[in-house]
Amino acid sequence: MQETAGRRFRHATMRDYPQMERIYEHARELMARNGNPTQWGHTFPRPEVVKDDIVNHRAMLLVDKANGKERILAQFALCPGEDPTYKHIEGAWLDDDAYVTIHRIASAGVVRHAARECIEWALKHYGNVRVDTHPNNKAMQHVLTSCGFARCGLIQLLDRDTDTTRIAYQRHEW
Repeated sequence: MQETAGRRFRHATMRDYPQMERIYEHARELMARNGNPTQWGHTFPRPEVVKDDIVNHRAMLLVDKANGKERILAQFALCPGEDPTYKHIEGAWLDDDAYVTIHRIASAGVVRHAARECIEWALKHYGNVRVDTHPNNKAMQHVLTSCGFARCGLIQLLDRDTDTTRIAYQRHEW
């Protein structure tokens, strides 16, 4: 595993889009190989969603330098404000305080614990973070619980017709 020295977070730009698409493709393949073929299927996130994240400054990248060139280690959408999907939960959120949501997190697969580093960065900078994942995504469930997130219940995605159930998590740095 490489050291975290030299790693930093920045907003994605449209120049990053082709590499981001390759990382999402890698993530879809990895999820399918690990028993989670339906969370993202073959097309999620859609290109227009990723581009919208970039344009609206929600797309964040964890980057470093290798051989003098910047490389993307992981990416995610950091969405401030109330998430409509989280309005109804079978269970209960930890609180009703302002929060940010992490969506569409994916590691490039070139260093270990990159997704965890993204989550820890969001906690450090925003304090109250919500996230959800598919019941079959055991790897992300492990990352979230090992980062101290509480399992709050189940939510239903609003932008899909099938396979809509997700496990909702929250961590609030008091």
